[in-house]
Amino acid sequence: MGFEYNNILVAIDGSKEAERAFKKAVEIAKRNNANLLLAHVVDQRTYAYAGVEVDPFERNIAERGEQIASKMLENYKEKAINAGLTKIDCIIEFGSPKVKIPKDIARAKNCDLIICGATGLNAVERLLMGSVSEHITRFASCDVLIVREEAED
Repeated sequence: MGFEYNNILVAIDGSKEAERAFKKAVEIAKRNNANLLLAHVVDQRTYAYAGVEVDPFERNIAERGEQIASKMLENYKEKAINAGLTKIDCIIEFGSPKVKIPKDIARAKNCDLIICGATGLNAVERLLMGSVSEHITRFASCDVLIVREEAED
């Protein structure tokens, strides 16, 4: 019949392009009857770039990032269930998404496809160190699908 994907990882960062990547991932997972892994990496360094004010009473910025990520992934999981998928997993890691997604998460979860947006949220980091998607394609040991923004008509 041809090649089938079994474990699809989609990188979720809250951007419009990640939303498009998610929609493609759902369609591909349905066609392949594959497991869908929704992954978000909390990168504490990006808060500094974004100039986010940290409330001194906030127990821990990483904890706050994890809460936001958890809500976001639950929302995506619900959308995937509503689209008819049943094999959905969520994972939140801490560190650099450039390293965590292709080297740690994808390998640990035996992913055979990673889907991500072309740019994502962080323009400052992209300027300094190259895009996350660029690093994912370089370090992944499986197929990678980069989803681009829809061209304006």
